[in-house]
Amino acid sequence: MTVPNLSELRDGIHRRAGARPQGPALTYVEDLEGPNGLRLRHYRPSGKERPLVVFAHGGAWVIGDLDTHDRTCRRVADACDVEVLAVDYRLAPEHPYPEAIDDVAEVVRWAGPVAVAGDSAGGYLATMACLRLRDAGEPLPAVQILICPNTDLTLSQPSVEEKGAGYGLDADFLAWAVTQWTPDPAMRAQASPLLVSDLYGLPDALIVTAEHDALRDEGDAYARRLAQAGVRVVHRQEAGLVHGFIQNMDLTSHEAAAAQDRLFTETPPRRR
Repeated sequence: MTVPNLSELRDGIHRRAGARPQGPALTYVEDLEGPNGLRLRHYRPSGKERPLVVFAHGGAWVIGDLDTHDRTCRRVADACDVEVLAVDYRLAPEHPYPEAIDDVAEVVRWAGPVAVAGDSAGGYLATMACLRLRDAGEPLPAVQILICPNTDLTLSQPSVEEKGAGYGLDADFLAWAVTQWTPDPAMRAQASPLLVSDLYGLPDALIVTAEHDALRDEGDAYARRLAQAGVRVVHRQEAGLVHGFIQNMDLTSHEAAAAQDRLFTETPPRRR
């Protein structure tokens, strides 16, 4: 494969983010400094306190930040009537495994949210943060919300090959991204939530996957493994959709917009 130019990838995602509509106007949006100097952005849909969701953005561990997912976080806060705390975690390859997990776990520990959520690599970080806190015997969020998550860094699930070309997330790019995050192949099984031997005691899970996503099978398999471990799971595979449908595809696809609405309806909790 042609090795991606990381600077161009990062510049491109920012240009696209700047060209999109901003998203819902909220009562309160503020940039904060979190633990260890991490940049955070706090969204509140009204003047009243709401349940808090910590959100980790997608981007294959190598791209994305508070601005690229600002519209998504605004939409989650507005549609779900929750506060959202977005995490600007450190990116690979400058900061490989497990540094972004350290960041998300520390923010969850610091903020004490009701839920932790993320899309794609952000979904991976959300559940890995839960595993980290569980293993340390620390308090956990009530819910983990995982949208098209990475769960198997060995890339051994059938959908990687079946859906790994022509659907947006190509297998070659995915393999390159995994290499940036976990340069040592010997670490990839250990770094994969799907391959963790014991998933007992993790938070309730809402997991949404997409039919035409290279990550489909590993997300579906993770939902099954969580349920087998006694975790309460709501799982749905969205027919006809591709990876990343949560991230602004509502602007161009009625099907993606409807899938987002279903996700927002199911996202707990609400306090009226």
